Amino acid sequence: MRLKDKVAIVTGAASGMGKSIAELYAKEGAKVVVSDYNYDGAKAVVEAINNDGGNAIANRTNVAELKDLEQLFQETKEAFGKLDILVNNAGIMDGMEPVGEISDERWDHVFAVNTTGVMRAMRIATNIFLEQGHGVIVNNISAGGLRGARAGAAYTASKHAVTGLTKNTAYMYAQSGIRCNGIAPGGVETNIGTSMTNVSEFGAGRQSTGIGTMPRAGKPIEIAQLAVFLGSDESSFINGQVIAADAGWIAY
Repeated sequence: MRLKDKVAIVTGAASGMGKSIAELYAKEGAKVVVSDYNYDGAKAVVEAINNDGGNAIANRTNVAELKDLEQLFQETKEAFGKLDILVNNAGIMDGMEPVGEISDERWDHVFAVNTTGVMRAMRIATNIFLEQGHGVIVNNISAGGLRGARAGAAYTASKHAVTGLTKNTAYMYAQSGIRCNGIAPGGVETNIGTSMTNVSEFGAGRQSTGIGTMPRAGKPIEIAQLAVFLGSDESSFINGQVIAADAGWIAY
């Protein structure tokens, strides 16, 4: 029970990596807020967790909307009285467009979900953590936040921004009992590809050279195991790091 009596929010937790993180957090003793725009999916995850002896509640959040995020944290405090861990997992892909093809609409939407939503959630959580004197943030970023040949311009830039935000936050609050780390998954078997529309032929062709070096696809549980470690006291001396979980992909 590595997360016994901890309270954790996991965004984008109705499927994929978020679902695995929420389930494993619950198994390790955490009380979990399963948050997702897909509320029916979130409720299904919660039902499975609670039937397995865990403790979870569902929340519908569009992370691009500030009012939804504020409601998420309010419901968490009302249900469990505190917050120990925030896992920013929700995210969307772009259409592999290079900068010469990206539209303002696509750019703004990708950044609203992948970057601004993460910043706002971190801002709310940080102020809760400062009052408590402790707290942990785990940002599920991407290998695209460390390299340029993993996605289109908008996604790559949005994830690089969260990499910088993670490091900055860790440094700023290192003496305030707050830790902030990130995970940079390689290709993982999830449904994030369903968020891709109007894929750029040129961009996809160029990205294939980077994607083609991927050793293998990962399983969501492999990311969840790292998320548990980073959320637990076992990683108490780790702060400001973005750890690749990619079978060695970025080593190429």
